[in-house]
Amino acid sequence: MDDVERARIPDNFVAPDALSKRATITGMNGKPAEVVRQYGPFRGVDAVHGVSFDGSRLWFASGEYLHALNADSGEVVDVIKVAAQAGTAFDGKYIHQIADGVIRRIDPRNGEILGTIPAPGDGADSGLAWAEGSLWVGQGRERTIKQIDPETGVVLRTIESDRFVTGVTWVGDQLWHGTWEDGTSDVRRIDPRTAQVCQRIDMPAGTGVSGLESAGDGVFACGGGPTGNVTLIRRR
Repeated sequence: MDDVERARIPDNFVAPDALSKRATITGMNGKPAEVVRQYGPFRGVDAVHGVSFDGSRLWFASGEYLHALNADSGEVVDVIKVAAQAGTAFDGKYIHQIADGVIRRIDPRNGEILGTIPAPGDGADSGLAWAEGSLWVGQGRERTIKQIDPETGVVLRTIESDRFVTGVTWVGDQLWHGTWEDGTSDVRRIDPRTAQVCQRIDMPAGTGVSGLESAGDGVFACGGGPTGNVTLIRRR
């Protein structure tokens, strides 16, 4: 895979306020996802939650462990024992992992927990992404994405969606998130200023998105929740 596309927040980005209209997809048809590859199920893994990519390895959360996956061979090459119940993000040096209502900063070299901040959803958080010095946290049933300060956990901005928000990722200056609701799932790009849906990729029937990460070259890694799989899809 190519190097990760570095997230870049638009210079003129102003998030919608709490009274903004939720994103709408009225009149917009999604394109079917192009499945590139599927990893798993993995031995001892009952579910895949958050996913992230450090430029060479895919990391995924499975409840009580973080797993590092060789994207070429599909083999698990490292395991860190740490609570890992929701979103996972890589900031270029450290992994950030949601569990137990907090976000832990973890050194991937040795599994050491370097710091902890409160997660905004108090246990109801879903996806997690890193972009330009901030963490972006999906709030599943609340249908929002919150930008937070990675040192304090203070909420800086809130972006609304019209579907359950699962995984979250930035691709350059594009904000993408996964949805999974009423038995269907998609990956969508939204305008971070207006929350309008700009593009939608529909997942195959029976394939959900619990976590989401850009893996470069137009490819997304999608956690598969209770299937125990990680699926790679390509933007058409």
